[in-house]
Amino acid sequence: MTFRSALTGALTLLCTSFLSLPATALNLELMSPAEREIFRAEVRDYLMENPEVILEAVDALRQRQAQAEAMSEQSLVQVNSDAIFNDGFSWVGGNPDGDITIVEFMDYRCGYCKKAFPEVTGMIEDDGNIRIIVKEFPILGDASVLASRFAIATKIIAGNQAYKDVHTALMTMRGDVSETSLRRIASSLSLDTSAIFAGMASDEVNRILQANRELGQRLRVSGTPTFVMQDQLVRGYVPAEAMAEIVAELRRN
Repeated sequence: MTFRSALTGALTLLCTSFLSLPATALNLELMSPAEREIFRAEVRDYLMENPEVILEAVDALRQRQAQAEAMSEQSLVQVNSDAIFNDGFSWVGGNPDGDITIVEFMDYRCGYCKKAFPEVTGMIEDDGNIRIIVKEFPILGDASVLASRFAIATKIIAGNQAYKDVHTALMTMRGDVSETSLRRIASSLSLDTSAIFAGMASDEVNRILQANRELGQRLRVSGTPTFVMQDQLVRGYVPAEAMAEIVAELRRN
């Protein structure tokens, strides 16, 4: 929203709310030229005497638009709730019976995902009543896709604990993602490297990545990390303290 568009909307809000004019009075086409001039003069005089109300009106308009956007995002979450919370293939950690569920769309090459990882992990461990769901959402190039294929194939072939270990290794690793680095991770975790690499291009891995991509498009996920926290979409990195406050607020409501 540009300042000009905000100001235009705010002036409409100002005239209907602050000046207590009926909405029909704002239709200049229904006014005579003389009435238009009187109206414009009255508005100008009021604004010159009370310039602070312009900023108040802009703030009020922005709050209304933010509330409307939040309602829209809540609707997106509700419509896609099964795909978000119960897709049957995403890794689920934390407390499976927790009263709060956090879903993270992440990319292993995303710096902010890596920054958020220890904070989110620590919060979940300290809280003890949060369920976490990880959505593989590689958007930063071929190396990101390679890493996600490796993680998903690991889950399919070796199970949830192996996926958790691989996920942790990928989120904490330094350096580039490559076949060599992935083989090194698999070897360090005593995984069946050949089976995992053979499964990385399977139809099931393709289906999971496609499903996550389509879900992200429906939710308008354009960057990582993006979190779904109950019925809220939280876009971008959020410090641990702020995320904990969101959890607390969700519980209060």
